[in-house]
This record gives sequence, structure tokens and C-alpha cells, in this order.
Amino acid sequence: MSRVICIAGESGSGKTTSMRNLDPKTTLYIDCDKKGLSWKGWKNQYSEENKNYIRTDFVSTVLSALDKADKEWKHIKVVVVDTINGLMVADEMRRSKEKGYDKWVDLAACVWDLVCKAHDLREDLTVVFTAHTQTDHDDNGYMFTRIKTSGKKLDKIVLESKFTTVLLSKCVDGAYKFETQANNSTAKSPMGAFDQMEIDNDIVEVIKALEDF
Repeated sequence: MSRVICIAGESGSGKTTSMRNLDPKTTLYIDCDKKGLSWKGWKNQYSEENKNYIRTDFVSTVLSALDKADKEWKHIKVVVVDTINGLMVADEMRRSKEKGYDKWVDLAACVWDLVCKAHDLREDLTVVFTAHTQTDHDDNGYMFTRIKTSGKKLDKIVLESKFTTVLLSKCVDGAYKFETQANNSTAKSPMGAFDQMEIDNDIVEVIKALEDF
């Protein structure tokens, strides 16, 4: 069973940048937002020519890439899917003229199947999903942050339930951090994996910390 991690946060909170220290030789980067990466020199590290960069917002293409990483590209140790929202929104827009409940069921099933597939890959493979968040407020001023989804069906499913590790990316006094446990949010991590509520936003260190889980 592969290791699956979710990095969730607002735009600009450091989700993509947290991947900066991954080894391009053993990483497959799937850019679902089609916006490129967020550090200087990334084009020399990740490209179609290097066969470690895929730019797509089709879930079927991501599923195919995961299958190849699992069975053929054995040198790949980490697959990044950035962002899962890019896939959801693209599918929703492509089907914008469709009416009825079935469209939302199909969208929910598509995303659910993708995350489930990520769990069924070889044991030495880590799949990292990034996701945008939304913060809800009630009339009493209570705030709660969770993964932003398209459609009420995915809200009812609770996408976070498919991950044992959901780290919330945030900027604290100019420093980019990961929140490791729930603090008015759906952040969570295995017991004993992290000693602090906030850690540096480096996915390489996160993967090391989760090796025994």
C-alpha cells in the first residue's frame, strides 16, 4: 500500500513551494492547474523532455500516469498531483451545460476513485495531493477550514476521510508552515509523527517523518 498525503491551503500559502526539495530524478509532477511551479529554475528540473512533468486537468490522464508510475516507472518514488481542485473545476466546466444530479455524482465518483487509486500503488511510492481550502463562518463567529470541493456530494463524502495525513499550509509572520493537527480545521497526522503543531513546509521532511507509519 502506497503512502498518500494531502497538503491543503489557500492560494499562495506555500503548497507548491513545499515540493521544492524533492529529487526531480525520482519525482513525477502532475500540474493540474497548468500554471507551472513556483521556484526559480523549476523548468530545468521538471519538463516533458525530462519525462517527469505532466500538464493536464483530465482525471483519466492522472489515473493513467499513476498506473505507469506504479507498474512501469519504478524509479519514481513520489508523485505530486497539484491541485485536485484543478481537476474538479476543469471537469465541472467541461460539463457546465449538463443539467441534473448525475453530473455531480459522476464528479464525486471521479475524484473519489482517483484518491482510492492512489492508495493501491506499490509500497515504496508516495502520492502527494495538493488542495485549495475554504473557511466557513457561522453566525457566532466560529471559523472552520476544510478542503474546497465542487458540489454537495463531495462535501457529504468528506474528502479528508481518505487521508491519514492532511497538512494545512499557512504563512505565519512571513514564515511558511504546515499545521499538523486540527485547529478549527481538518488538518491531521498520525499520532507521534510530528512533535510540534507547526512545522516547516518541506514535503521531503514530512515524507521522512512518515516513514514508520
